[in-house]
Amino acid sequence: MKGTAVVLDIEGTVGSAAHVHDVLFPYARERLPRWFAEYRGTVRATVLLKEIRDYLGVDSLDEADAVEALTAWTDQDVKAPPLKTIQGWIWTAGYADGSLTGHVYPEVPDVLCCWNDSGAALHIYSSGPAAAQVHWFGHTPYGDLTPLLRGYFDLVTAGSKKSADSYRRISGVIGTRPEATLFLSDSPEELDAAAEAGWRTVGVRRPEDPRAFPVAGHLTIRSLDEQDLEQLMKGPERG
Repeated sequence: MKGTAVVLDIEGTVGSAAHVHDVLFPYARERLPRWFAEYRGTVRATVLLKEIRDYLGVDSLDEADAVEALTAWTDQDVKAPPLKTIQGWIWTAGYADGSLTGHVYPEVPDVLCCWNDSGAALHIYSSGPAAAQVHWFGHTPYGDLTPLLRGYFDLVTAGSKKSADSYRRISGVIGTRPEATLFLSDSPEELDAAAEAGWRTVGVRRPEDPRAFPVAGHLTIRSLDEQDLEQLMKGPERG
């Protein structure tokens, strides 16, 4: 499959959504006040506060206001770039000290290895920051999977996952023709946006996912090893 690119979503696609919501989000949420206390007055904290102010559209914001906003965004699962940034920093520290590991479904390591061996270029596109994505795949129960991946895209580097322009932007970076690029995700809106950009798409509905199967308008699988990559690229009837 040389000349082919595969771009993968994380949550609900290669990793459990429950791990994100039940483990990662609470982990970062609990540590927000501590983070601001530790980094008070640093360039990193100053820039983050400005980004939060800009996102909220307010002129002033102190640490308590920032923590309140970030906590609310966490509870509401708002894909706010400042939240994703600080979550990534906190998770990075957690991966470094061994208190966090990344979750991938059991078939994922072998599938990624097989696709990589076939010549396909594998990339990740997630709302979580690219640095956190690297740690997710670098600290799995199956070992370090990052050697199998060529690149990582997030809301800052690519843009909204529900915008076709984001997928066009990624195509420009990876240098693969849209029709030779496959995107796998559990989100109908993301799949629709990728399809609008000319990408091939495959929906993923894990057995524990209560949402309807199949994903309307897209070939849908329950597991990444359900079909081989060539079959997925052909995209037999969507339904």
